[in-house]
Amino acid sequence: MRITALWGKPARLFYGWRIVGAGAAINAIGGGSFFYGFSVFFLPITEALNLARAQTSLVFSLSRLEGGLEGPVAGYLTDKLGPRIMIIAGTLMTGVGYILLSRVGSFTELLLVYLGLVALGANTGLTSAVIVAVNSWFIRHRGLAMALALSGFSLGGAIIAPLISQGIKFFEWRTTMILVGLSYFILIPLALPFRRSPESMGLVPDGGPPTQGPAPSLDATVPLHGGEDRDYTVREAMRSPSYWLLILASMFRLGVIVSLTVHFVAIMVWKGTSIEMGALLLGALAILTIPGRIVFGFMGDRWQKSKVIAVFLLPGIPALLLLAYTQSFWGLWVFIFTYAIADSLGPVNWAIIGDYFGRRSYGTLRGILTFFTSWGGIILPVMAGAIYDRWETYQPTLLVFAGLMAASALVFAIVPKPSPPARAVQKTVS
Repeated sequence: MRITALWGKPARLFYGWRIVGAGAAINAIGGGSFFYGFSVFFLPITEALNLARAQTSLVFSLSRLEGGLEGPVAGYLTDKLGPRIMIIAGTLMTGVGYILLSRVGSFTELLLVYLGLVALGANTGLTSAVIVAVNSWFIRHRGLAMALALSGFSLGGAIIAPLISQGIKFFEWRTTMILVGLSYFILIPLALPFRRSPESMGLVPDGGPPTQGPAPSLDATVPLHGGEDRDYTVREAMRSPSYWLLILASMFRLGVIVSLTVHFVAIMVWKGTSIEMGALLLGALAILTIPGRIVFGFMGDRWQKSKVIAVFLLPGIPALLLLAYTQSFWGLWVFIFTYAIADSLGPVNWAIIGDYFGRRSYGTLRGILTFFTSWGGIILPVMAGAIYDRWETYQPTLLVFAGLMAASALVFAIVPKPSPPARAVQKTVS
């Protein structure tokens, strides 16, 4: 595939954009079924296994805990082995896990299969590996590249969540689980284009002019093009106040986003819709986040990413308050259109880590951040389920979510961009 360069000569499309395209396809299937799909399976599994909502929520929360615990290890392995191996391994585990989920008959079996195969494979080998790969291939266009790759999540949610609900309606949930599992094997060929870094192919990030002489190393501290790169070690990053403020802000934001997604269809049913309509509304929310992801990714490449997140999280606060109190079907649509703005900021959130701390240890640093931020996604879904089991309402939960969204916006607003590590400054000066 060729494009025309500004000076009129044909130029090959930068290989990094191929990785973005493959990553978007992987996220469409993986994110659509693992992230959004759990919300659609939530009530059928709860009813079939005779569980409380807090129990079903606990399964997803424990998967977040597992993802947090394995995050640093998975990030380290992705940094060392490369994303291709991790994606293939994660695909096989998750696909087999979904097929086995169709056979579970108890809460214990559900826990063992979901945590031991589905969540383990998805957490270690799918989205995380894609994000690490994209971060390695881009610096100046990191926000946009992340946005395009993670828009696959939204597209998958828009398509796969309604398909899952229809599958449950016509085939019941166990057969639908098998079909979801089989769909994961499509991802194996999509992993083949992934390369560890542009340097491994004699290229530089963002598609700059090829370097002369030996290919540069990913460990190089001095930027090789117009964009700024800052390669912190893990120890250096963990000594930075910015890293810990970023963890706190991300924990609040992700806790709300993840928990609302887990309970989304159940909340819509609480508001008076059917499961099928709830899944359709979830798909609508997912597809509405696509333009936001791209626009905010573009904005994040031009302005400070933390400020972009702080500003555009704010519409999520009145949206959650509206959801807590509205009794109107049209009120649900107003919520979805407004909340989609705040739900579109994930790519910018992950791109900040690369902007602030570089490429060399990105997978490990993202994994450590995931360990801490996962606690929001562990505690809040169970809390929401327990409150509903006790009082049959989601209203107090949604008020808590609105407060946490406000806290996240505040912390993002004050996160400073750290200076390059001292050794990088010394090397540049010398």
